[in-house]
Amino acid sequence: MIKRIFLLMFLMLQFSFLHAGIVVLNGLTHTYKVENGKVYKGKIGIENTGSTPQTVKLFLQDFIYKADGSINYTTIHTNNRTNGDWIRLNTNLITLKAKEKTEVFYEITVPDQPADPGSYWSVIIVEPVEDIKPSNDKIGVNITSVIRYAIQVITDYEPEKAKPDLKFESVKIEKEDGKQTAKIAIANSGNLYCKPTVTIEIYNRKTGERIGSYTSIAMGLLPQTSKSFYIDISKIPADQYKAVLIATDEEDNAFALNVELEIKND
Repeated sequence: MIKRIFLLMFLMLQFSFLHAGIVVLNGLTHTYKVENGKVYKGKIGIENTGSTPQTVKLFLQDFIYKADGSINYTTIHTNNRTNGDWIRLNTNLITLKAKEKTEVFYEITVPDQPADPGSYWSVIIVEPVEDIKPSNDKIGVNITSVIRYAIQVITDYEPEKAKPDLKFESVKIEKEDGKQTAKIAIANSGNLYCKPTVTIEIYNRKTGERIGSYTSIAMGLLPQTSKSFYIDISKIPADQYKAVLIATDEEDNAFALNVELEIKND
């Protein structure tokens, strides 16, 4: 459960991150509606909340995530919908004094003719650089591990000509912290980023009576990726049911699936 919570916090990209005194101040997802041949400007606000100076490096990577919880960071051009070549940072290395704030600027130069309409993306990695300290106990050095933070830069090119295409991959009932939870894996096989919610409507298998309707939190879903949406259904007694799954994005595009659902006591 703890692992899933941290994963959701990352995928929602709605929180600032803190590590070794470094905080990203203006969000972890930056989205742009872009036109061919134009230049767009963005910035990353960073603060050192610690009491000692901190060096930070910034660089670009491609990334993709799957419903099983895996997140893969790779070199630019690994993803065929990367916009990594479009982005230029004004610096790749900064040093912040204690309590100092700064801004790193970037430009997005859209090609005259992107391959096709839809979403293109990459991530700007913000990584605190830890000092390498000599070891008093053994020959060599001790290297302190650091956590890297990723800022998504999503560019939607001609979104009116593109669309998400959501597919239900699997539905499982699992017990999380003592609560029965519907774990619904959804893939976006379309070419446009969206931020869907998933609703499960549960019906009595014999009478067709509607038992209840429950909804997940909204989460962003890039093309060629998948995520698991979690819905608390612990109020539903153990039994066999019919259910309708409905995934709805912010443009009210809806995707539905009828399923048989079995909720067990254990």
